[in-house]
Amino acid sequence: MLSGANVLIFDEPTNHLDLEAITSLNEALIDFPGVVLFNSHDHEFISSIANRIIEITPNGIIDRMMSFEDYINDEQVRQTRNELYQGKIKKFNI
Repeated sequence: MLSGANVLIFDEPTNHLDLEAITSLNEALIDFPGVVLFNSHDHEFISSIANRIIEITPNGIIDRMMSFEDYINDEQVRQTRNELYQGKIKKFNI
């Protein structure tokens, strides 16, 4: 973040961090002016940082510009996810 990069890529960035370090990371990423691409199992981290969700399934992707909370509660996303994981749709474009 100090080198002037405009894209950051993280794999499980909150693993092995204490609460203070996670809070500092969240604040820094919220203030970061570029793109942050990450994967995480940390529900709170995703909810505080993400404004676009891309889910990769065995049969396609789901790409939505919405908060994580909206994504997991959206009925259309739920239906699409079920279809993609069951293999009923081979190609899906949003």
